[in-house]
Amino acid sequence: MLEVLSIETIITFITASVVLSLVPGPDNLFVMSNSALRGWKIGLYTTLGLCTGLIGHTILVAIGVSVVFQTSAIAFNGLKIIGAFYLVYLAWLSIQNKELNLGKASQNSSNKSYYLTGVVMNLTNPKVAIFFLVFLPQFVNSNNNVSSQIFLLGLLFIFSAFFVFTSIAYLSSFLEGTLKKSKTINKNINLVAALIYIALAVNLFFVHL
Repeated sequence: MLEVLSIETIITFITASVVLSLVPGPDNLFVMSNSALRGWKIGLYTTLGLCTGLIGHTILVAIGVSVVFQTSAIAFNGLKIIGAFYLVYLAWLSIQNKELNLGKASQNSSNKSYYLTGVVMNLTNPKVAIFFLVFLPQFVNSNNNVSSQIFLLGLLFIFSAFFVFTSIAYLSSFLEGTLKKSKTINKNINLVAALIYIALAVNLFFVHL
């Protein structure tokens, strides 16, 4: 399948994908905050959820469904409102967690919930759908099978994002020990996380098609 894309295209695309994955946004901020507050393992499950959502966006672009979000204001606005309210919900959860339970048992029981949260958070962001719709076709060769190239590019982007997000998760997890020792820092970081989610929700809500 790799023969449908040139080596130069693959290298250029992966480089661009890594750089774009490093740009501050709701996904990497979510990974960073979860890893800092709850450890690397939770950050990893969050990353897996986000990357699963990217698989969904890749499929939507490949079969042409993402065009709906680019051409229909109703579809675009509906999805962004769902995404905005979900971010507000995450902010509310952060405010409620005044003292985090960072115990191992708590982590093990919440792995699935953080994975699912990552999936929902990514899929309900129409900006990701539009981004994939605009970004991926730039590297497609119209002389070859377009759908195959879209799937391959989507997978390459997912692997690139996974590498970046897991690196962020690992580096951020070093803060966990400090947070365990300080209830004040713990509480303040929850507040900061809530404010970040609210800011992202406001930004998403006022995005225009």
